[in-house]
Amino acid sequence: MLRAKDIMVKDVITVRADTPIYEVLELIAKHHISGLPVVEDDMTLVGIISEKDVLSLFYDQEERCEKTVDDFMTQPPLFFDADESLLDVCDFLGKNVFRRVPITSKGKLVGIISIRDVIEYILQLRREKITTG
Repeated sequence: MLRAKDIMVKDVITVRADTPIYEVLELIAKHHISGLPVVEDDMTLVGIISEKDVLSLFYDQEERCEKTVDDFMTQPPLFFDADESLLDVCDFLGKNVFRRVPITSKGKLVGIISIRDVIEYILQLRREKITTG
């Protein structure tokens, strides 16, 4: 049985709760991502910040210049353990509005799975099937 750890992306862009919110916007734009995990220094997962979380910046840009991730992030974050079934992760992503889900091991962030990662995995399986006949 496939597990979350089998397809998770391990090189995850993260931020801390005290990261200035405009730094997060820069990361989202630069890396073409829709959100990222919020962690403590020891990689303990404490939240998640997404594009939707920061939409309110449009209305009060000047008043929010000094705001940090902590002012916008969703907490507690929903997550899956690295050893949980990939099928359970896919069910969760398919039935909810989330585009990504953090993957943890012993409470520490070890990866992330996005809908795009699942799609790429499906395509990889198809290519392998075609080449092996």
